[in-house]
Amino acid sequence: MNVNFINPFLQSLLNVISTMASLELTPGKPQIKTDNLAKGDVSGLIGMVGPQTKGSLSITFEQKLVLQIMQNMLGENPGKINEEVTDLVGEITNMVTGGAKNLLGQKGYEFEMATPMVVSGQGHTISHKANGTKIIMPFTSSYGTAFIEVCFES
Repeated sequence: MNVNFINPFLQSLLNVISTMASLELTPGKPQIKTDNLAKGDVSGLIGMVGPQTKGSLSITFEQKLVLQIMQNMLGENPGKINEEVTDLVGEITNMVTGGAKNLLGQKGYEFEMATPMVVSGQGHTISHKANGTKIIMPFTSSYGTAFIEVCFES
């Protein structure tokens, strides 16, 4: 998988969370993911398709982290994952993908974004929309971990 294609998504996640939620995330080590099991409590998944490639991105948050992001962005903390939290995860997924789309557009890559889908609950699964290698990367904070998964057909 082309690292030039993945880095804009990682950069965009760091930018969105630091700008919108005033939280710093620390990137971990990327790995290849072989199953569909989500590592956190709520995930946003978005498909992308363009002339050069087809793929999808998911961002999964542990509950404590997503509640802190909501507190910082909206001044609300419902104490558990509810409809407002899943809406927020969908918006964050949209913002991260939009930011990456802008960065990739500057390099000549174009793609259209689908509407994000949000799944939550312990042990939920993520079904990527492409038949490529799945890369997962953790982002840690003092409130918990977010995981970004990127999957593109090569």
